[in-house]
Amino acid sequence: MSDDTSSKKDCGGKKKAMLAYGVIQISATVVSAISLAAIALGLCSIKQESKAFNTCVDEVIAEGKTNAAAVRYCNGGAI
Repeated sequence: MSDDTSSKKDCGGKKKAMLAYGVIQISATVVSAISLAAIALGLCSIKQESKAFNTCVDEVIAEGKTNAAAVRYCNGGAI
């Protein structure tokens, strides 16, 4: 009888450990998905910023400045 009781106690501990492992695994998957979504949104804003920078450089070059002067101006420098 004591063998049955001790084996049931051991099984209960294993169930708790497996449940904890499952919860940790699901939590890690959720965190990973949120991180990937944040990276994707960040890349979209970088694309828009790049487009604005390229437009700025094109406009300054059209005014007759050199490429280097246009990049310096669009980065916040003086012409």
